[in-house]
Amino acid sequence: MSAQITAVSGGPYSRILGFGSFRPARVVPNSELVERIDSSDEWIQERSGIVERRWAGDDETVVDMATTAAQRALADAGLEGSDIDAVIVSTVSNLVITPSVAAIVAGRIGSRGAALDISAACAGFSYGVNIADGLVRAGSATHVLVIGAEKLSDFTDLDDRGTAFLFADGAGAAIVGPSDTPGIGPAVWGSDGSQAEVITSTPRRPRRTDPVTEHGDARPVLTMQGQSVFRWAVAEMAKAAAEAVAAAGIRPEDLDCFIPHQANNRITDAMIKYLGLPENVTVARDISHMGNTSAASIPLAMDALRAEGRLPAGGLALLIGFGAGLVWSAQVVRIPG
Repeated sequence: MSAQITAVSGGPYSRILGFGSFRPARVVPNSELVERIDSSDEWIQERSGIVERRWAGDDETVVDMATTAAQRALADAGLEGSDIDAVIVSTVSNLVITPSVAAIVAGRIGSRGAALDISAACAGFSYGVNIADGLVRAGSATHVLVIGAEKLSDFTDLDDRGTAFLFADGAGAAIVGPSDTPGIGPAVWGSDGSQAEVITSTPRRPRRTDPVTEHGDARPVLTMQGQSVFRWAVAEMAKAAAEAVAAAGIRPEDLDCFIPHQANNRITDAMIKYLGLPENVTVARDISHMGNTSAASIPLAMDALRAEGRLPAGGLALLIGFGAGLVWSAQVVRIPG
């Protein structure tokens, strides 16, 4: 008989130990964009809820933003970079294919742990939390750093009336570690690749006939079939959110916060109605001043609620991310504190 592999087990449960975020300094109001897309501030606000967004400077990279968010999460959790056993970064907007953002961030914070990037678009942070939960409970890691970081302004077509006002930049991070009580609920996640074409980007590698930009490259831009995405999110993501609440063994009225991906206030409103959330449940509306930051939107919104004094320590929050793929992921988490 061959030798047996030693079984390893980690903590019985996991939880979020701390989190942090980074917001670029540059504020871009709707008025700066409307002329090129023949629109108005009122139209953008009515359509999406966005008043303004943040764009990173030319010298601020996805790696830079991710590193700052990571450092703030470490400080919040009372940990050092050397305590991190794995770094997971979700991004779809890093201009460099390899090395991974995660590996560079790990080096910058002083971690020698595993490092990998994932591509799950706007569901990426929630995907990362689910993966981290599994790593901690399996014993493969004690502390996992999960980051969502995007510089979507690099991929925005400012002449596209349907998307020019949507996308923005920023980073958010959380540290997942062991817990004696459940702190992260079961994942409700999935994909529908048959609808991959509704949110996509032009090819990164240009054909010889493709025009180049003023910078001399043929940088891809994001494209989206807005009405198709809206109908899908309203019809399907509300169901996924409800399933995540049920999977956690709680009721909607047990929630303290609802922190969805910041895609569109009308989608958020539809999910609130479907879930039947009571008025006392705090709802994140960070999109108004941050725009759509894809994988970064949930941790950015969570940190914004804390800064506003509206994130109850020890309470329960429902997270749900959804976007290009099409992919989605939802879970209930215990708020650190």
